[in-house]
Amino acid sequence: QVQLVESGGGLVQAGGSLRLSCAASGRTFRSYAMGWFRQAPGKEREFVAAISRGGSTLYTDSVKGRFTISRDNAKNTVYLQMNSLKPEDTAVYCCAARSAYYSSTSPREYDYWGQGTQVTVSS
Repeated sequence: QVQLVESGGGLVQAGGSLRLSCAASGRTFRSYAMGWFRQAPGKEREFVAAISRGGSTLYTDSVKGRFTISRDNAKNTVYLQMNSLKPEDTAVYCCAARSAYYSSTSPREYDYWGQGTQVTVSS
């Protein structure tokens, strides 16, 4: 079992930055590929970024060049650095853990989920 707790969300103006953190407890963090997903009101959950156990990354097209996912296995934490934020980035952001080497863009492939943190970008 893995428990995931997100932090770092908040209200920011367009063009600003936030760094989300996801702290994991329980089983060995390095055993999991990790992902970030978001869900805006009235919309389905969508993939944002993911990182494999080996550090290879995936991004959805709308955040490429603006967001960076990273992980610190010593701290059992995965991060999402978000720069040049846009109002359309407004959503609840959740991290997820997948019991596999490689990450995935599909939420169905993930085994554990955090509760989420709200990100609101004002125009």
